[in-house]
Amino acid sequence: MPLSPPAVRAEGLTVVRGTRSVLHGLDFTVPRGQITGLLGPSGCGKSTLMRATVGTQAKVSGTLEVLGLPAGDAALRSRIGYVTQAPSVYDDLTVRQNLGYFAAILDPGRAASERRHADVTRVIDDVDLASHADSLAGNLSGGQRSRVSLAVALLGTPELLVLDEPTVGLDPVLRRDLWNLFHAIAEQRGTTLLISSHVMDEAERCHRLLLMREGGILADDTPDALRERTGADTVEAAFLHLVDEAAEAAHRPATTTTTAPRNPAAPELPAPDSPVPSPEPPATGTDPRPAGAHPREETAR
Repeated sequence: MPLSPPAVRAEGLTVVRGTRSVLHGLDFTVPRGQITGLLGPSGCGKSTLMRATVGTQAKVSGTLEVLGLPAGDAALRSRIGYVTQAPSVYDDLTVRQNLGYFAAILDPGRAASERRHADVTRVIDDVDLASHADSLAGNLSGGQRSRVSLAVALLGTPELLVLDEPTVGLDPVLRRDLWNLFHAIAEQRGTTLLISSHVMDEAERCHRLLLMREGGILADDTPDALRERTGADTVEAAFLHLVDEAAEAAHRPATTTTTAPRNPAAPELPAPDSPVPSPEPPATGTDPRPAGAHPREETAR
């Protein structure tokens, strides 16, 4: 039985914005059924990479496959859940109405009414918003609105969840509960999660890490392997070690070998071990003059 392709596979992935390259020829894979953390400082290209993955980023070149299809393929729309940094909810609808609206888009028709209702109830419980289910989204706190966006992404049965800094602005208890939910989704449902963050302590909660810096990938490995590779006690210390290592390599002068210029007027001598060719006499009966030289025709006197 052939192995399933990785959830995400990139080769030479490049994104250009204006005249500036934002992502520089990235090569990486995201394994299925695990939580892969996309970590790095603000402005390093995490959100751009996520937009490219879900197919909403312009000027993308290279290879980028998602769930075995080209990123942005129409067949992926119901298979991917995406949460942006800014909450994507309607302020004049309640939490339940927001979720009911998006559920109807994913699973339309009267025949699916009961299934949609059960799905909405499930995701409200998943993000711990049962007590606010009938509150207007515009009256919720920033953290609660972010949880509504997460609930939207959980509707249906997405095979891949792409979450752009989903825990920003949340209190420590809610952050812990959400990470417990992320692990339950991966382990119980087999869902792949790609989660971005600039908070390094969240790296310890991931199965695998992509560490980014200035549009490139510094490392693609497990937290334990990164600590072992760098001799660091934490992923944050490992990240800083890799940043310093990359900076030193960038400033290290390149070693080049130079040769003395050859005098163009000097004859080129054969190598010491090469035999010196001797001129061969022209074959008997042939014209010794170079090709193209013809005798002048004599005119009659």
